[in-house]
Amino acid sequence: MGKAAMTGILRTAALVGGLALAALGPRSAQAENIVDALIGAYNTSGLLEQNRAVLRAADEDVATAVAQLRPVISWTTQVSRTLLNGTSNGVAFSNPSSDLFTGLSISQLLYDGGARALSKQGAQETVLATRQQLLSIEQQILFRAASAYLNVVLQTENVALRQNNVRLLGEELRAAQDRFDVGEVTRTDVALAEAQLAAARSGLSAARGSLVSAQAEYAAAVGRKPGPLAGQPRLPKAAASLGAATDIAVRNHPAILAAQHQVKAAELVAQSQAKTMGPSASLSGSFGLTDDMDSLDRSKNATVSLTVTQPIYQGGALSSQYRRALAGRDAAKSSLLTAQQDVVQGVANAFIRLEVARANLISSAEQVRAARVAFEGVREEATLGARTTLDVLSAEQDLLDAQTNQISARSEEAVASYQLLQAQGLLTAERLGLAVQIYDPTLYYNLVKTAPSRLSKRSKDLDRVLKALGKR
Repeated sequence: MGKAAMTGILRTAALVGGLALAALGPRSAQAENIVDALIGAYNTSGLLEQNRAVLRAADEDVATAVAQLRPVISWTTQVSRTLLNGTSNGVAFSNPSSDLFTGLSISQLLYDGGARALSKQGAQETVLATRQQLLSIEQQILFRAASAYLNVVLQTENVALRQNNVRLLGEELRAAQDRFDVGEVTRTDVALAEAQLAAARSGLSAARGSLVSAQAEYAAAVGRKPGPLAGQPRLPKAAASLGAATDIAVRNHPAILAAQHQVKAAELVAQSQAKTMGPSASLSGSFGLTDDMDSLDRSKNATVSLTVTQPIYQGGALSSQYRRALAGRDAAKSSLLTAQQDVVQGVANAFIRLEVARANLISSAEQVRAARVAFEGVREEATLGARTTLDVLSAEQDLLDAQTNQISARSEEAVASYQLLQAQGLLTAERLGLAVQIYDPTLYYNLVKTAPSRLSKRSKDLDRVLKALGKR
């Protein structure tokens, strides 16, 4: 073999030897890791803010239900003028007068069979369900951020592999051209190297496009464009078995817990609706002053009344509403069963995905080892004239494919690990110990659950909370 050919092969060996390390990319002391991505997503997610507002609205439903158990006090001012106020021998006559009435009225529910109290309890269960739904949204946000981070890492490594492959094939092409110049190979060998290099450049362009897409998804999920990334993260500890993972999910997954609270809320609504068909009693009173604006006379009046009512017939509306409530309760129970089944299936899918990813990672490592050995052997045989340029290029492509499979398997294992956490209901900021200000759903609820009046100290505290949230 000529000097030119040997020089090309040595360059090829040097590049292949550094291929795997170069694929990892540069490391920086300030590189972002996956925890930084999760923190960014938690702090900037508009979807989380939206559902926190939904939760606060549910909190207010409790306050509204509490208010319905309290007395209602109203202040009234009325100005009236009498135009016709009598008849004489069938003929109307008028003695116009103007009156000003000012008064207070108060009414208090005494008994409704517990319908409103049950409504309040139902609203409280709805709050608990909405809190769990907020956790489900939080899990989705964090899993999206984790997936986006891992995909950027994967695509970055893939671009690095493709760049090295292009450089490697460039060396092969120059070596083939050198051998052709001295008559050791034919024009066909040069053409094969040129074709392989063109295909590698096409693959590099596609990899760069995938990286741009991954970076765009990262920006959408995390709230900022990715800087230098720290590479593959340390994986979270996984459950020892599918059974253990399923047990954790059944106890902790927010979808199941939310459905359980929704069942309780629906049962309370049905009970409350049944009570509306019974009697109710209320006490009301009023006090007022009536001023005759013409004679300047003033009179006082005060009344107290006890009212008991019992629905007899409303066209079937009450019965229909009760049946509707029962149907809602049955639907909630079915939804709970569906949620349990979905969670169990989700855990199984994630656990199996993780197991398959781990097996693929082991296989891909063996594939890389074997492909590297094969490439080095073919390359050495080519120096002795026992292998063609096509054989070298083919072995080189096999090595690239094996390394691509390896980084894909490593990324898949990481994604599956975080998917399993989500499937178990463990992918939350609190459980992950993220360095963020954890949103406390009880803070707002504790301020509104007693339905404070507008002028109370608690209402002023609410104003400060809303201001801190940027809502006032």
